[in-house]
Formats: sequence, structure tokens, C-alpha cells
Amino acid sequence: MTTVKQRMLTGNKAMAEAIAIEMKRNADVFVLGEDVGKYGGIFGSTQGLIDQFGEQRVIDTPISETAFIGAAIGAAAEGMRPIVELMFVDFFGVCMDQIYNHMAKIPYMSGGNVKLPMVLMTAVGGGYSDAAQHSQTLYATFAHLPGMKVVAPSTPYDLKGMMASAIRDDNPVVFMFHKSLQGLGWMDQLDAAVGEVPEGEYIVPLGKAKVVREGKDVTIVGLQMTMHYALEAAAKLKEEGIDAEVIDLRSLAPLDRDTIIESVKKTHRLVVVDEDYLSYGMTAEVSASVAESALYDLEAPIRRIAIPDVPIPYNKNLERFVLPGAERIYDEVIRLMNE
Repeated sequence: MTTVKQRMLTGNKAMAEAIAIEMKRNADVFVLGEDVGKYGGIFGSTQGLIDQFGEQRVIDTPISETAFIGAAIGAAAEGMRPIVELMFVDFFGVCMDQIYNHMAKIPYMSGGNVKLPMVLMTAVGGGYSDAAQHSQTLYATFAHLPGMKVVAPSTPYDLKGMMASAIRDDNPVVFMFHKSLQGLGWMDQLDAAVGEVPEGEYIVPLGKAKVVREGKDVTIVGLQMTMHYALEAAAKLKEEGIDAEVIDLRSLAPLDRDTIIESVKKTHRLVVVDEDYLSYGMTAEVSASVAESALYDLEAPIRRIAIPDVPIPYNKNLERFVLPGAERIYDEVIRLMNE
């Protein structure tokens, strides 16, 4: 009997592979942004692409987010499929006019006559002491604004499959990848940053959550790092006789409310965990959705875990204090189950 060897990739290699496949499939796909060429992207998302496709299709730009995002919008309006990288999501402030008043609104304001099939990919997440201007996730900031799809894959498999879906989509897609899940050598190495990724092309649909662990006692909803922390907490909770169901949102816009509500109707308890800020964020939206559709299925109040409404600290201990983790999820579930 022969065993099939699993093909394991880091998150960044899965992303780069997806982009390469789509560039081979479609000559209209190209990449632009700061350090996406020879450097391969500061977080490795375009690693090796310039060697395959050259400087005409993998374009290193000057440090002007407004200029290169604007160029991508113009190219998309003319029928091309650009992938443009905003190096850190925290930098959105200098180019939000291009993102929200142009990228998100042109298809609507043209009555659908102008399509913008483009991907804006950007790095999110803290945990490595990069301080307040380089450590945010800001999921809700973009998900709140209509006109854009917003996705945040949590595994190398989904990074590849959802990137392919995003490139093929005729709508503008904000593709948020977590730095800690890229598997880069200069960052802390996490097991979650490496996963099985099939060769060749495949797609993972946008807008569909995934039940990554089935359970009957409590639903834990997270995405990216908070999903992995939820799985870690669930393993520890099992030792206490508590069976937790874990949902990976994967997409924020559209948000798969049906999967969440179906789970809550089974478990009757909900904990929502987010690496974004607490107020007006994903935890509030998920909680409100459940309250609207499954309030009477709940046997205890909904619990929300997120970053307090403060800038991300530089100090390592303070940063660890504000970021959600497995221990905090575990403690919150224990308190919830004892009510």
C-alpha cells in the first residue's frame, strides 16, 4: 500500500502560487505595489513572480499608495485584472479616497456599466511588537463600507483558493492576509502558517464560512489568528467535558450569517472573538445577527472578545495583554458554561 505524501506550503507560498496560476491563465492579470517585484513582497505574497512574468506584469512602484491604487482602478476599469498591494492595512488613510470613493463606488455609480475586477491585498495583524501603526486588522473598517468584498483567509489552503476566487471575481475584493500566518522566517514560526495545499488550480468560494470543528455545547466564531486560538481553546475545553464548535468566518463581506445561526441553534451559546477593536466591529455584527434571528435559542448571554478600544501597544507584554488568545477564550467559555 502506497501512502500519498501531503504537499505542505506556507501561507505566503500558497498566495504566490495562486497568483502565478491566475497570471498564466489570463494575460490581463498583473501585480503592482511597493516591493512586490525583486523583493517578492515584504510578506512574501509575490515571491518568485517577477522571475516568471517579468517587470511588465510584476511592477515595483514608488511609495505613493494613492498613485498605484489609482492606477489599478484605472486598469480594472479598462478590463484588466490588477492585484495591488497596500503593504500594511494601517496605511489606508493616505489612499482611502481611491479605495472607497473610487474602487467601491464606480461600479454602482455607473449603473454596473463599469466593472472593477481588482484585488487589493493587504497585511493585517499584530503579535510581533510593531506598534500602533503596523499592527491593526481593521476588518470592520472595510466590511462596513458597501461596494467591496472583504475576505480574510486563515489557512494556506484557503489563501490559495480564495485568492484565485478573488482574482476571477468581477467585483473589487479586499484580500486581508495575516502576517503571522505567512510562515516567514523572520517572524515567530507557527504551525498554523503551514498547511496542505494541492497542486494546480482550485477555488474556495468567497462569502462562505467554514465549521472547522463540530461541537454541541458552545459556538466560537473567529477568523485568522482568533480561529486558530479558538481551536486551541477547544482542545483544552474538551478535557473539561465541554464540546466547542469553531467557525472560521473567512469572509466579512459578504458575511455568512446562516452558518453562524445554524450553529447557535444547535449549541445555544455563542462566543465571538476578533483581533480588531471591540466597538462597532465584527463581534458586534455577529452578535446582532444572532440576536435578530436566534435570540430565543440562546441559553446564556453572548460573549465578545476583542481588542480594547486603544491603539496597539509596542511593549510586548502590553501587546500580549490586549490581543485575544487561547487562554482568554478558554476562560470566557468556562464562565459562560457556568452561568
